[in-house]
Parts: sequence; C-alpha cells; structure tokens
Amino acid sequence: MKIAVASDHRGFSTKAKILTLLNQLGHVAYDYGPEDGECVDYPDYAVKVAKAIGDKSIDRGILICGTGMGMCIVANKFPGVRATPCHDDITAQMSRLHNDSNVLCLSADLLGDRLVNRMVEIWLKEEFEGGRHARRLEKLHKVEEETMHPHEES
Repeated sequence: MKIAVASDHRGFSTKAKILTLLNQLGHVAYDYGPEDGECVDYPDYAVKVAKAIGDKSIDRGILICGTGMGMCIVANKFPGVRATPCHDDITAQMSRLHNDSNVLCLSADLLGDRLVNRMVEIWLKEEFEGGRHARRLEKLHKVEEETMHPHEES
C-alpha cells in the first residue's frame, strides 16, 4: 500500500517512527513533511495528504498533530477523504470496518509509541465490512457532491 504521512511540529518525532514502522511492514511510505521539528501550521500538511487521497495518488494517509483533531478537521474538507481521529484499538478497527477510513489522525501528545504502532497495524489490516455501511458511505458521497456542486436555482 502507498501511504502518505505528515505531521505538524508536535507530531514530528511520532511521524518518523510511523514511517519506519510502515517500511518494516512492507508498505511504501511517503513523508509529506515537515522536514524538521520547527514550528509549522498543521493545515499546510493535512492539505497535502488530503489532496493525494482525493486524486488517488496514494492509498491511505496518516496525519499526526498534538491531538489529531486539527489535522482531521482539515482533511475532511476534501472530497473522498474519510479522516478519523483514533485513540485506541477499537476506534482504529471500527474506523476501517464501518467508515472505510482512508486517513488515520493521531495525537502525538496523548498516545504512547506502542499504542500508536498497534493502532497503525490494526488500521492497515482491517478491511471495510460493506453491507449497511456501504449504503451509508454512498449517502456521504452524495452529501459531498451536493455541497461541492449545489443545484442552481432557476
């Protein structure tokens, strides 16, 4: 799988560890920045990953900031992105099973390395269940279409 990983300054060291893990697991990992731990604005990096998901140049993305929430908010502004902030094994698993999450958003400040590694592994191996969840994602896709291309009133 091709996976883009980006962070802000608070997630910089966690990003490096995740890139190593992805390579160890046999995935193709791309570092979408930043290049050092200097203070940066998380939207600049979330946008890069979200655009790559939207144009399908990558399969999945992982975003890391202090809480994971800021990155998630930005990423979900883009069509085709289903970014989920996860904080334990079950949220990582359910984000894939029920929501077909394609961007995992993590907290650098609130999660330890072992938990992050376990969550990444779970998130990568779980498959979307489909069924009733596919119907719900189709509704989500329709909402995206309607908000991107609202019907013009005559």
